[in-house]
Amino acid sequence: MRKIVQSHATEFALLAVIAIISLFLSFVTDRFFSLGNAFDLLNTSSVNIIFAVGLLVVLIAGGIDISFAVAASVVQYVAALILGWMGGGGWISGLLIAGALGISLGAINAFLIHKFKIISIVATIATFNIYFGLLMFFTRGVSIYTLPDWLTTRVILFEHEMTDGSWIEITLPVLVMLICVTATWGFITRTTTGRQLYAFGDNPEGARRFGINIGAMQFIAFGWLGLMAGIAGLVQAHYAQEVVPNALYGRELDVLAAVVLGGARLGGGKGSVLGCVLGVLLISITQNGLNLAGVSPYAFKMIVGAIILVAITLSNTSIEKLLPFMRQGDGCK
Repeated sequence: MRKIVQSHATEFALLAVIAIISLFLSFVTDRFFSLGNAFDLLNTSSVNIIFAVGLLVVLIAGGIDISFAVAASVVQYVAALILGWMGGGGWISGLLIAGALGISLGAINAFLIHKFKIISIVATIATFNIYFGLLMFFTRGVSIYTLPDWLTTRVILFEHEMTDGSWIEITLPVLVMLICVTATWGFITRTTTGRQLYAFGDNPEGARRFGINIGAMQFIAFGWLGLMAGIAGLVQAHYAQEVVPNALYGRELDVLAAVVLGGARLGGGKGSVLGCVLGVLLISITQNGLNLAGVSPYAFKMIVGAIILVAITLSNTSIEKLLPFMRQGDGCK
């Protein structure tokens, strides 16, 4: 049991923190601990979780990307225009277009990093500004409200009528999120490429000597994030029922904080899908509880900043060093 706790220390720590925060928020506001609020949290967190599992792959490979949210904005806008020219399309064509566009934008990042030996954070800061600048320049900030019927029609997977007559529901974004989470988990834990990404992120020079194609690893990692960003952009358009050029702008730091808080190491070679999802849920639960309690959104920004500091601290400090009882049990069988 102790070995299980040690191997999943970050996930257990996050579960404990989520439980404590949830208990506290249940006393602060009586609306927090309700099935309707839980369903709303799941629906609204879906896009960030899709972003997070994509970013996780890049962090595992030793990179960092802050352009994915803006890339998703570009994808959803361009995809909406293409679908309009096509006469509407459908979910399959929409996901294929969004996925292809997202992979292309991710490949641009990988090309810059691999070809010109640019540090990933520097390269993605540049593409972040380029993507967003081009998007706002060509769209002039004008939103798209006329979307295909299939994209704006709400797809309800589960619904239940509460005693007060209100309805709670699980919608399509949750299903898409679960598929993306499962696919990412399978990719990084059940494939040779996934194991190579861990090896590359942990020791790039050793991976190169072992025969792992460094360029391929970078294109795969950033391409996977691009794919997830493209899907997330389309899901966001479906959820909002409109395409707003700057709707996703600013989410990158929240998602990055959540993924690192979930155990992904900024230096690469470490991270899990479960920890990643728990990190997103921790931030979402905190934001939701503060909103229900009537706390200013500006205060939440300060809290996110604190979470980023904690995430970076945990990323550079072994979790066992923070949990003395684990060190004491190292000699036990």
